[in-house]
Amino acid sequence: MTKPEKRDDVVRAALELIAEHGFHGAPMAMIADRAGVGAGTIYRYFENKDVLITELYREVEEKIYAVLLEGYATEKPFRERFLHLGKALLRYFIENPLDFRYLEQFHNSPYGVAIRRDKILGKHGKNGGCDVFRELFEQGVSQQVMKDFPLVILFALAFGPLLAMARDHILGFVSLDDALIARAIEACWDGIRR
Repeated sequence: MTKPEKRDDVVRAALELIAEHGFHGAPMAMIADRAGVGAGTIYRYFENKDVLITELYREVEEKIYAVLLEGYATEKPFRERFLHLGKALLRYFIENPLDFRYLEQFHNSPYGVAIRRDKILGKHGKNGGCDVFRELFEQGVSQQVMKDFPLVILFALAFGPLLAMARDHILGFVSLDDALIARAIEACWDGIRR
């Protein structure tokens, strides 16, 4: 096994275990065992568990943004851009339930609070990231296409329902097909448009 493959195995094992057991229920020794590597091997790639957790977040976020930006055009009308982002995000979560479960834990933990705050406020620091949502909402409010709410409320109105739908689909409470996804995203748009 080459070094990049070992690192990928560690990342995959961490994602699986944290999604299944939470941050505290996934000690480094368990991650190493699941990855099929020695416990010391993890520390060749990640200084400590905190670094592993934040690096895993960064990698998942990069995958999501690549999917979101595929076919996204800033010159299209607000509604069309919002529908594109909402559908892409919901489909990504449905197709990648481990990533979804990891992100839910991350964003609701001390690890994610600062990153979320910086994204909403447009500050990046070392975490960088894509601002497509914030930019769309800021433009929508300034051009009076979207309701004049603080960004955090617009995010909650627009994406809170999407997260709940993704969770319920993953848990088997609802089966989201393309038609239902489209209708649900339209309803989210109705919640934020003027």
